[in-house]
Amino acid sequence: MKYNDLKVNKNARPVRAGRGISAGRGKTAGRGTKGQKSRTGHRKMPAGFMGGQRAIMQAIPKLKGFKSIHAKAQVVYTDALNGLSGKVDNFVLADKDLIENPYASVKVITRGELTAKIELSTQFASKTAIAAIEKAGGKFEKVLVPQRQKKSEK
Repeated sequence: MKYNDLKVNKNARPVRAGRGISAGRGKTAGRGTKGQKSRTGHRKMPAGFMGGQRAIMQAIPKLKGFKSIHAKAQVVYTDALNGLSGKVDNFVLADKDLIENPYASVKVITRGELTAKIELSTQFASKTAIAAIEKAGGKFEKVLVPQRQKKSEK
């Protein structure tokens, strides 16, 4: 792009298409010949309209069921917590390889017996898991998912 290539006409008039053969865009005004798209009002067709046959949304196959957009919580079972003690949060669980990602939500579910006295701080726990933790002498605290630190905060 050069300075002398710039087009200066700031208020260029729109092309008056379809004003006779001598007008430059003559006769069909760039719409081709015949058919639905050459007629006035063809833009009012609904999205996916295919000329009167089945719409594209009806024609494509659908998958059964429901796919959630939310990430599922990582599951930790109570019998896996027996080797831990003191305060337990997402980062401790990740260090012990009980979960993959400390920045995702965690749910504790009852399985087996819990003997360790721990203070658990996760996002979710079943009612029976909370009862098992309290029976072992610990306590459960519901916390938010930990956020990653931004580069400026490090």
